[in-house]
Amino acid sequence: MKRDLAQLCDREYDLVVIGGGIFGACAAWDARQRGLSVALIERNDFCSATSAHSFKMIHGGIRYIQHGDVFRVRQSSNERRAFMRIAPHLVRPLPIAIPTYGHGMKGKEILRTGMALYDLVTFDRNRGINDPIRQIPNCRAMGRSEALERFPGLKRDGLTGGAVFCDGQLVNPPRLVLAIVRRASAEGAVVANYVEATGFSKDGNRVTGVKARDALTGDDLEIRSRMVLNAAGPHAERLLATGLGTPLEPQGTYSRDACFVVKRRIVDHAVAVQGATRDPDAVVGRGERHLFLVPWRDYTLVGVWHVVYPGDPDEFVVTDEEIQTWMDEMNAAYPAANLTLADVSTRNAGLVLFGENEPGAVNLRYGHRSRMVDHRARQGIDGLITLIGVRYTTGRTEAAKAVDLILQQMGRTAPPCRTDVAPVYGGEFEQFDSFVDDVRKREARLGLADDVIRHLVVCYGSAVTDVTRLIDDDPTLAEPVAQGKNVPIKAQIVYAAQSEMAQTLGDVLYRRTDLATGESAGQEIAEGCAELMARELGWSQERIDDEIRTLVEPISAGRSQRAV
Repeated sequence: MKRDLAQLCDREYDLVVIGGGIFGACAAWDARQRGLSVALIERNDFCSATSAHSFKMIHGGIRYIQHGDVFRVRQSSNERRAFMRIAPHLVRPLPIAIPTYGHGMKGKEILRTGMALYDLVTFDRNRGINDPIRQIPNCRAMGRSEALERFPGLKRDGLTGGAVFCDGQLVNPPRLVLAIVRRASAEGAVVANYVEATGFSKDGNRVTGVKARDALTGDDLEIRSRMVLNAAGPHAERLLATGLGTPLEPQGTYSRDACFVVKRRIVDHAVAVQGATRDPDAVVGRGERHLFLVPWRDYTLVGVWHVVYPGDPDEFVVTDEEIQTWMDEMNAAYPAANLTLADVSTRNAGLVLFGENEPGAVNLRYGHRSRMVDHRARQGIDGLITLIGVRYTTGRTEAAKAVDLILQQMGRTAPPCRTDVAPVYGGEFEQFDSFVDDVRKREARLGLADDVIRHLVVCYGSAVTDVTRLIDDDPTLAEPVAQGKNVPIKAQIVYAAQSEMAQTLGDVLYRRTDLATGESAGQEIAEGCAELMARELGWSQERIDDEIRTLVEPISAGRSQRAV
């Protein structure tokens, strides 16, 4: 996967996709599979904004049971199954416990009834998943003694036990998006990061392409196409207003969804506890909304909180005061967490479509549906579709609907969408543990430790040989980048620069590896990675220093990842 901007401008495409998050990536892949010539551009790096900073879950839709929304339950369960099937190395089941209290709406009888209904509605949740460790089990009851054994920090007064359900956990959200982008690229799509759409080319009332700027050089580009999909997330509306002179009506409401990472394991199993706000859309409510403590790698994810944000998508921040307020809420719900600001290693936030809420409302309505705008039907502008997604989980299926509409407007008949069964780049295996054993035996000559082999399979799946081949050519690339726990080997950094379109040190630390997604990578690791990147990309010493300074200082200051 090479960044070659000349390819963007030397032909007319059937489709240009603006936005390299989960929605844009899935649309580009699906469109290419269905026979369209496709270009995909992203203003920063692939999956560097909202998609990167989600709560790292593929939701199965259980909370929609209390809304009486069977459609969303089914849709979410189907999408969880699809991602488990097409990306077996990057999505895994996540058991989550919900404690019960008394015998009313918060009691075990109501909860277990709801979970039994959920199991019934999602009866086909494991269809096509042949790996037992990737299958979603039935919900189950948990007695009081088990609840206290697993979660000794639970409030004991009135505790009757609990119930356990499973969602899907993303090992690394950016790597899943990258695996989709790489598959699209391997199948013929032209993809490029750091290319910002600045406007649209038009012929009368028809959009004929995208005006863009190379964010690395400042050069202007024009990409010609028959159709354009504007999948730029929270930036989509601004692009329409400034680039087309046609603001979206009505304007969308966006929430800054935020969570934070704690640099210790608070729980060994995920648990949902009730916070301080309610869900006004719930038909059957158990009381306050749930907050989650989720083990992730060596850390704990804590969240999620929502704040309506009406400002510039590039300007939002997560303040210490907000973190403290949220920690107070979590400490009240689960006192044993005993969270302090010193525990927070990373704060994640992204902007997503939200529901309609009165100013100052405490119990907020969340966004329920992605927004797809047919500009031909709405404004008489041909050649342009806008898709603003709500949840990572539904990125694939909402992208497929957008491609259906694009094909319809082009007057073309094409095969149905197959991205629910076709593997992403690296997803061509079924049994995870068996595949790890096969790789261990096949690559024994390299002398890599077992935990390194497993880590490589998690990152690259069946494409792991792309990385190990580099070690055959240069055995020193089997060495870790620096001393420390869970440090990638040098081959991963070289591979990111050579084959994964990494352009900056941040691309490597945050998205090609998970070095800095839990906490600061540190000066030594940053320097080691920068030296390897410099060797591949021809960086000067000044560029190396700038890259390190840009990352290490903000990370050390505890700022949100979203800017890097």
